Parts: sequence; structure tokens; C-alpha cells
Amino acid sequence: MRMTMAMEGAALKLAPRRPLCPNSALALAASSSSSSSSSSRASFRRLAAFSSSSSVLADSDPSASGSLSLGHLTRPDFPILHQEVNGKKLVYLDNAATSQKPSSVLKVVQNYYETYNSNVHRGIYFLSARATDEYELARKKVAEFINAGESRDIIFTRNATEAINLVAYSWGLSNLKPEDEIVLTIAEHHSAIVPWQIVSKKTGAILKYVDLDGGEVPDVSKLRGMLSKKTKLVVVHHVSNVLASILPIEDIIQWAHDVQAKVLVDACQSVPHMVVDVKALDADFLVASSHKMCGPTGVGFLYGKSELLASMPPFLGGGEMIADVFLDHSTYAEPPSRFEAGTPAIGEAIGLGAAIDYLSEIGMQKIHDYERELANYLYESLQSVPGVRIYGPKPSRSINRAALCSFNVEGIHPTDIATFLDQQHGVAMRSGHHCAQPLHRNLGISASARASLYFYNTKEDVDKFIQALNDTVSFFNSFK
Repeated sequence: MRMTMAMEGAALKLAPRRPLCPNSALALAASSSSSSSSSSRASFRRLAAFSSSSSVLADSDPSASGSLSLGHLTRPDFPILHQEVNGKKLVYLDNAATSQKPSSVLKVVQNYYETYNSNVHRGIYFLSARATDEYELARKKVAEFINAGESRDIIFTRNATEAINLVAYSWGLSNLKPEDEIVLTIAEHHSAIVPWQIVSKKTGAILKYVDLDGGEVPDVSKLRGMLSKKTKLVVVHHVSNVLASILPIEDIIQWAHDVQAKVLVDACQSVPHMVVDVKALDADFLVASSHKMCGPTGVGFLYGKSELLASMPPFLGGGEMIADVFLDHSTYAEPPSRFEAGTPAIGEAIGLGAAIDYLSEIGMQKIHDYERELANYLYESLQSVPGVRIYGPKPSRSINRAALCSFNVEGIHPTDIATFLDQQHGVAMRSGHHCAQPLHRNLGISASARASLYFYNTKEDVDKFIQALNDTVSFFNSFK
């Protein structure tokens, strides 16, 4: 057998250990069954009635488990999960990167393009009026989902990265001056670091970073100690996409407000997985992405307090964001239009609204409770693998982890692990630095492997992953 060990950025190439078969959509029956549901509400009621569809039974023997988990109940709604990859049933474990989409969301997006595709806010004809109503209804759904005060406090963006850049360039360039301080943690995603590096160079503001504590969690006591009258902004994640740690955001926001600083919360890994209430948190800004919460790619959102958004200049110039345009100057619309220049991602925003309907029908607390169980099961199972090193806090009664594990196995490059799992076992997971290079350097590594779960995953998925990982480790160790 010919084998190429992957170096950083390279890929492992293996001769297959068995014949490979093409990907096949095994869930046509489940998909057609799901297509009879006209909405996520009807779909979930079908699941709540403990439908014994063939796709559910194929994943688990209910008589063995005694009852069906949330993962088993919702899997029939996700057509992509019912296929084979390299001759093995797909096990999708890259949900921290992007989630899969239920049939109800796919149908809503398709329906937009098939029946009322048109531009919003600009036409008086029926199609445009309907598109505008649905687009603005999606904004209202987002606002209600995170308990924002007004729909106007929600700005649609391309993604969370653009939402952070919007705050950086609009609020940051207008409010920061030399010697002002921005506090971040070393565990932030690149999208929460790079924009502020650019803005700090333009304004003379100073970036200060919070290190990890002994439990491999950003040290919130040190963060609190860093805050002073010089602090103008705290940029912090709610849930780490690498460490699986969950920060006490409400406390952090209170501490920042005590010194008159604003807080921007990266909620990309929390909004899809738990109840997030911006009023209760008292967040100044909060960002999230549609594609991580069962919605389409190409749209995200920024929540901002009304008074802050009203005081901020435009981020981009063009159509829709203006009040009046003259040859020598322009006046600008009120938020949210002020920050949504040009034709927006209409179908994608409507799809996000459908995803929120789907998640809300299940219940975010139910999703969170189930994922906590999965998180512990994943961590405990992964610990049994020889030579494994899991990053982030160890779960306990007082410490909860998100349903993901970043890890390395001694002597095996994470890219080799991910490639072997895909090619030989049909397991889809991530390897690399997960857009968190400063954190990886702090941990003394350049990359890690990551398995991340969502509510449609099951303990059987975890079992298949661990079995496949043990086989992977045995394979590579056989060459030592």
C-alpha cells in the first residue's frame, strides 16, 4: 500500500482498502415522506408522534435504546444525511463549520425563486410586495429569536464576519482614538481579530489579549482585571469553536459596562445551540451566521442597540441605504436600511426565517439539553482513544462543554486523521487551525482535528466516529 504522510497544508492519499462506490442518495424515501409536510411545524409534529419511518429505523434500533433521541427524531428532515460516502454511510461531524439544512428550509428557498422572486422595497407589484413582506418577516423572526427589542435592531449581512467588520469600520473608526483599548481573548476567531487589527492601525487604539487559564479556558478573572477607563470595547466569543468552552457572557458584559465600555459578542457557536437573549445579556452588539443554524449560506446578522446603530455612519454606499442623493452629497436612511446597501440576499434571509421556525418548533432549550448529553458522551468516548489529547476544559458538574472536541493523536497529523476518516469510513470532520491560529500557537500546536455535533447527530454517530478513529490510529501506528 502506498501512503503519503501529510505535512502542514498537504493531504493524505491512500489506496483504498476496499472498492469505493459513488455517493448515493439513500434517503429518497425519507425525502419524499418529508415533502408531504408543508412547514417545519408539520414536520416536527410528525417527529413528535414518533414516526417509524425507514430512515429513522435505519439509524437505530429503538427496542435497544428504549426511546428515540432528538437526533433520531429529526434526522429524516435532513436529506443530505442519508447517503453513502466512499461506500460508507455518511457521518457528518463538522457542524461547527456549517450545519445541514432541513427539507422545510430548502423548500422555502426554492418556493421563493419559483413563485415570487423579485427585488425588495422597490416595487409596488405583487411579487415585490410579497418578497418584501417575507424578507422583513425574516428580520422580525431573528429579532424575536434572540429577544431583540425591535426588528430595526437587526442588520442582515453576508455573514458574521461582515457583521463584525461593519461594527469595526462604522462604530470603531468613529469612536476609537489613540491609546483607547480593545480587549479580546486569544481564543477569538480570526474574523473577530483581524478587523480590529486594521482599525487599531488606523486609530491608534491598543489591542489587549486575555490568555488561557489552567483549564484551557480564556481567563475571565484576568479579563476583568484588564478593564479600565481606557477600555472602549470588549470583543469576545460566547462559545469557543476550538475549546468548546462557554464563557459567562452576562458577567463579562456587566464588568465592561461598569467601565463604560461596549461589548461585541461573537455568538456564532451559541445562537444555533442554546437560548440567547440579548436583552437579558444587555449586549451592545451580537453577531451570528445563518449557515450554522440550519439556514442558507450567504446571510448573517448583526444585532445592535438602537441608539448605537442610529449614531453610526454607513458601512457601504449605494442603493437602499440613502434618503436622498445629490451631486455633492447624500443623506442616509435610518437603520437597518442604512447598513444594507444594494440588493440583499433575499432568498437566503427568507430561508433563515424558515430555519428559525424549524428550530423554534423544536425548542432551543430542548436542543441545548440534548446537546449537553451528546457533548459529555463525545468527550468521554474520545478519551478512550490511545494517545489522544483533547483541548479545552474537562466537563464536570460545574463546567459544561459545547458539543465539539478539538484534539490531536500523538504521532499522527490531524490532516491524515481527517483524510483517512473520510476516505475509509465516510466520517466528515475538520482538520486545521479552525481560523484560530493564535490559540493554536498558544496551545503549542499548528493544527488539530475537530468533531462537532448538532441536534440531528446521535450517540450512534459518536460510536461510529470512535470506532473509525481507533481504526485510523491502528493503521498509522502500524507503520511505526
